[in-house]
Amino acid sequence: MTFRTRFGHFEFTVMPSGLTNAPAAFMCLMNQVFSAYLDKQSCQSASFGGESVFFGHFVSKEGVLVDPTKIEAVQSWLSPKNVTKVRSFLGLAGYYRCFVKDFSRIARPMTSQMKKEKKFEWSDQCEHAFMTMKEMLTTALILTLPNPKLDYIVYSDALKKGLGCVLMQDRKVIAYASQQLKTHEVNYPTHDLELVAIVFVLKIWRHYLYCNTSSHNYL
Repeated sequence: MTFRTRFGHFEFTVMPSGLTNAPAAFMCLMNQVFSAYLDKQSCQSASFGGESVFFGHFVSKEGVLVDPTKIEAVQSWLSPKNVTKVRSFLGLAGYYRCFVKDFSRIARPMTSQMKKEKKFEWSDQCEHAFMTMKEMLTTALILTLPNPKLDYIVYSDALKKGLGCVLMQDRKVIAYASQQLKTHEVNYPTHDLELVAIVFVLKIWRHYLYCNTSSHNYL
């Protein structure tokens, strides 16, 4: 990991990407650091007495919300002028899609601009979607922290414009999820689309629902 130049020896201070053995080295370090907690459910008994930021999410005892520093970046974001700018904005917004109800439906005019066969044209519809997304992200509600002892309730809806789902506990939202329909799914009848929504939910929220036999789904 060290390389030599005429100015001296240099080495990385963090794990560089692209190395074949990087995942193994990383897991070895994590096992050493967290050896005292392996196979123990210490996190479930812990509570957040203060406030912390984890991977761009602001976590407190009240729940999870968007990192305030990211909100400032969204508020100052100018209307995209090309496909690269659209992709950049949706990359940031997509990271917080669990906070935004009907994310895919709102973003649809912007995502359509990224099709290779389509000429870039920032229409009024795109601008409306852009401003709506900014507003939704900067006023995102606090998502409640899941409690493994409580039932999960999933609300799902399937329309020709896409899928929309909500994961809840005790009448509080844990996460939102949405997805645009694939080309072949547009031709599905209603009952098949509802099944597509259920499969979609089971895939993205499997870590919540897999061991919870009392979960309920409402179409």
